[in-house]
Amino acid sequence: MKSPRCRLRPLLVLAVASFAGVATAASHSDASVIAAVTAADHERLAATQAGDRARLDAICSDALHYAHSSGKIDSKATYLDSLMTRTTVDESFDYQERTCTLLAPGIAQMTGRVLIKSTHHGARSDNDLNFLAIWREENGRWRLIAWQSCKNLPPASPAKK
Repeated sequence: MKSPRCRLRPLLVLAVASFAGVATAASHSDASVIAAVTAADHERLAATQAGDRARLDAICSDALHYAHSSGKIDSKATYLDSLMTRTTVDESFDYQERTCTLLAPGIAQMTGRVLIKSTHHGARSDNDLNFLAIWREENGRWRLIAWQSCKNLPPASPAKK
């Protein structure tokens, strides 16, 4: 007579194999979601540079909360209005670092560092920013729901002795 341990071994192997398959499927699915969120972010940048209100309206959630590095807070309406006046024009975005993490089904967090070259009332501005962006899937489309950035400060100088 076989011991109960021997009968459990095939079940254990089957369970481990099934879990590995689920983990592989989940990571493949995660990779495709992260690719979709990253594509949505690229669309946001292109629409911002172009000053295209219709594209920005489609990519930004109606619940958008946009916190600028200056401390100014915008809703979707005030954010889009400020971009359409073209008093500030973002000319280029250069990600130094960008990481996308899935927080829950339909919710993704993007963090990193971006260099933004812009003009504000004709004056050139180069901003080195750390950022946090939250993306939410709404009706099958990834939309920006929150942005917060702060200026990337140089490391502090060592104290003089």
